[in-house]
This record gives sequence, C-alpha cells and structure tokens, in this order.
Amino acid sequence: MQNPAESSGVRPRAALTAVLALLLAVSWGPRLESQEPAPAKARYARAIAAFLAQDRVAPPPAGGILFVGSSVFREWTMLEEHMAPLPVFNRAFGGSRTDDQLLYVDTIVIPYRPKMIVYYCGSNDINAGFPPAEIAGRTREFIERVHRSLPGTRIFYVSINRAPQKQARWRSVDSTNALMREYCERDPRLVYIDVNPALFDTRGEPRLELYKPDRLHLTPAAYEAFTTMIKPVLAKAWQEVQ
Repeated sequence: MQNPAESSGVRPRAALTAVLALLLAVSWGPRLESQEPAPAKARYARAIAAFLAQDRVAPPPAGGILFVGSSVFREWTMLEEHMAPLPVFNRAFGGSRTDDQLLYVDTIVIPYRPKMIVYYCGSNDINAGFPPAEIAGRTREFIERVHRSLPGTRIFYVSINRAPQKQARWRSVDSTNALMREYCERDPRLVYIDVNPALFDTRGEPRLELYKPDRLHLTPAAYEAFTTMIKPVLAKAWQEVQ
C-alpha cells in the first residue's frame, strides 16, 4: 500500500523536517523576543518616576529656571547653592542622550512651564557614534517642541564638553557645538554658552584636575568654574524676563 505522504509528492523526511522547524519557531520565538533590548522609555522610567514623586511633595518654583540633560548636569549636586538666588531646579537624568530628552520633554519639561531652560546633552550621543548633524537635529527638535508649547521660554544651550575621555571624537564634539552655535545665533530666544574654555589651560591642554578618574565626569572645582561662566548669563536674562 502506498504511503500517503509519498502519494502527495512529499517525502516522509521532508514532512518531518517541516514539523520540527515549526516546533522550533514556536519554542524559540518568545525566548528571542525576551532578549530584545528594553524600550527606550523603560531605561529611565525609575528616574522619571522619582522626579514626579518629588514634584508631589515639593513642587519646583513655578516659571523658574529648569536645568535638563545628561549626567554632567545630573551630578551638579550644588546647583541650587551655586545659582542662588536664581530659582533653579534640576531634572537631568542618567547617561541620557538627545533622543531620551525628546522622549520626556512632555513629562519633565513642558509641564513646569519654565521661563528659562538650561540644556546640556549630546556627550553620550558622541560616544555612541552618532554624527553631529543627527545630534544637532534632535537638539533642535527639542527646542522647537518646547517653543510650540512655550513660545516665550528662553533656552540656553551649554556646549558639549571636550572631555579627555572622548579626545578621539573631539572633531565630532566641535562640529556639533558649531552647528548649535549657528542655530542659536538665529533666534533671540536662544543663547549659546561655551564652557570649554574653563576646562583647558593656557597651553590648550585639558585641566585633568577638573575631571574624575574616568576623565569624563567632573569634580566640584569644575562646577565652580561652570558657575562663573553660566550664572552671570542667567542672572542677566532673568532680569529681562521678569
């Protein structure tokens, strides 16, 4: 008697192979899916939730000065003392990139309705290998989204740090900063603040004493230097927006 599989033109071995392939697809599918990276929003969900919880207990000053960005600002633990009496508050988080700032602009930026925003982000984009045009493009999108909701808010772009850790990528740092400087010059609501001069000596060498051992993050002395460059600019602008 002829085998039904043979009569249909399908050999038994081929049929068995097809069944095994289907079983493998079913059994491995969920496992492969679980190995996919977590959505971007999940990376900083805890930090954002902490900000929102803090807001419920001690809301930031209405119409104040918001500092936002990545770890260079997040680690500025003396920010309020350094900027006093200006009404500043800090919502920088993690090792965030410019796409993360876009992800949360509607959560921890626009709802505060700040009169002024001080923005530092892009260092981690540089380390991740993103091209300057893409980094600057996302930063411009952040600014444009803020201004669609808060057209009168002034935004201060702080230059990306030419840290020794990313010396091989300084050209990308400089190109990104140049693109943002040019963009800021076209809009009176924007101000470009270059902090890099404070981080180099008279010979043009990085002041390593201003960096932690990772040659990326900053020491308290670096933040004191930043204060001398940023605070006068903010103080003048604050008087103008009152």
